[in-house]
Amino acid sequence: MQPVCVSKPRVAPASFVAIDFETADHGRDSACAVALVRVVGAEIVERTHFLIRPPRQAFLFSYVHGITWAHVAKEPTFADLWPRIDARLRGVDFVAAHNASFDRSVLRACCEQARLPLPELRFECSMRLARTAWNLRPTRLPDVCRHLGISLRHHNALSDAEACALIVLAAQRQCV
Repeated sequence: MQPVCVSKPRVAPASFVAIDFETADHGRDSACAVALVRVVGAEIVERTHFLIRPPRQAFLFSYVHGITWAHVAKEPTFADLWPRIDARLRGVDFVAAHNASFDRSVLRACCEQARLPLPELRFECSMRLARTAWNLRPTRLPDVCRHLGISLRHHNALSDAEACALIVLAAQRQCV
């Protein structure tokens, strides 16, 4: 997978969506929140956040993100939300996530659990971009945000997705 910026002049993609999932338990199909931040050109044009009722009531990671079964018991399932999520992913050049392998695996597992076809999406990892653009280590989201001066409420899906979008934009500027 090619990074967003290889070495120098590569035209920046016209649009992308930064995505972040929060999960309830160790199962990748246990998404309990998702945020999507759409970027066109160099501007954030849409921020969307959904709570999701996962397939199980057991919440192991409430201490991380603050979401409990009580928050999502009456929310739509991933299958119910899919048309709204899919609409926001359509037509973009790529999807960005910090530690993209995690978010891609959550998307895959949720689609499989809901018996939905997995969309063909090119993923870019803002963690890898940070390593390439600024030679950063470690590249956890709080570390990269601190380096770039980005405000972050870590493990809040919308804050994480917006931070990811801002990292990708900063990396694109670094490459020009």
